[in-house]
Amino acid sequence: MAEHEPPLSCDCFVSLPPGSQDDHVIFGKNSDRPRDEVQEVLYYPATSHPSGTMLECTYVQIPQAEHTHAVVLSRPSWLWGAEMGANDKGVCIGNEAVWTREAIDPGEALLGMDLVRLGLERADTAWGAVSVITGLLEQHGQGGPCREDPAPFSYHNSFLLVDRSEAWVLETAGKLWVAQKVTEGVKNISNALTIGTDISAEHPELRSVAQAQGWWSGEGEFCFNEVFKSENPPARMELAKKRYSGGTQLLQQHDGSVTAEVMMSILRDKPSGICMDSGGFRTTGSMVSILPRDPSLPCIHFLTATPDPSRSVFKPFIFSESVTPVSRVISPQYGPDDPVRKQPRFQSQVDRRHDLYKAHEGALQTMETNPDAGNALTETLRMLEGQCLTDISALLSGEIPADEELGDLFFDCVDTELKFYQ
Repeated sequence: MAEHEPPLSCDCFVSLPPGSQDDHVIFGKNSDRPRDEVQEVLYYPATSHPSGTMLECTYVQIPQAEHTHAVVLSRPSWLWGAEMGANDKGVCIGNEAVWTREAIDPGEALLGMDLVRLGLERADTAWGAVSVITGLLEQHGQGGPCREDPAPFSYHNSFLLVDRSEAWVLETAGKLWVAQKVTEGVKNISNALTIGTDISAEHPELRSVAQAQGWWSGEGEFCFNEVFKSENPPARMELAKKRYSGGTQLLQQHDGSVTAEVMMSILRDKPSGICMDSGGFRTTGSMVSILPRDPSLPCIHFLTATPDPSRSVFKPFIFSESVTPVSRVISPQYGPDDPVRKQPRFQSQVDRRHDLYKAHEGALQTMETNPDAGNALTETLRMLEGQCLTDISALLSGEIPADEELGDLFFDCVDTELKFYQ
């Protein structure tokens, strides 16, 4: 891969009953980004905001909502939004880069990653998040540099939005969009348009714009991914299609038996390319969520906060009234001196590695230089993850009670992982 070739490799997955082994919705996503980009995990509590407050997103300001939900986010540490995350209402969202016939606005607007966070902060259902994101697209548009680099690189976005009862695929082209509702079975998206004729909702001007541009005759069935597919797609889009197909096959192999462990194994699959490690890009963060259909049970979100899920630990996070902040997965802050804040942007680089990232980085070096020690460490980390999964299973089955200590779970797992690295 060329040094500046765009990362075209994210994948999102969902399994809804009867695709899942239990009466749970299972969400999964890998975030594939520039190789050295640091991904941090952040928790923000629910907050009320004075009317008229403005919100500073990555590049632009927009009006703030009067109330925002509590969220946990896995995000590239230089930006405001998130690659993936969840809120305290049981909504999960992940996004993907896509290219279409619609021109990409060269100006700065909302990043797709900003839209992920805004959807989580402002919606209490997956469909509500679709409405939030499409409304913001209409008002503010999407665009701006999508990586921490002076070389221009922008894209449009597709999204997988999931709650306890259903999922939505949302695919965009500029301010235009289509959405598809998924209520059962398994579904995945990658860096290609997947919605054809099975459209559940759409921008009111979608078809008239397609006709006016000469992309669609107006006759016969309207197929979004055929009408709007890019005439000059990036070179690696064919690989994205293969990865989408491979991800679909992996999901279908487990259709009816998908669990959090199965979803983790899919995100760790290197032969398919879903777990990416190629040239200047790799999987820099991963997330798996269990969303029980039973609203009396808590949603469980597993996040790595470190690269390469095949060599990382999925650590559980549960929303509770008292969540312990985990400073050791939060990157240093540079305020107005941050290269993303200074004009022109990205003219210098800063060290964004947090404590867990640095410790994990050292562990990866050990794995590569001393395979025996590396295998022993990997086995120890898998035991930690396995114990967490066992405890979560017992929690969801009612064998152990939910208590106020759930807010410490992610903190405790990070602390234990760091001790193993010492």
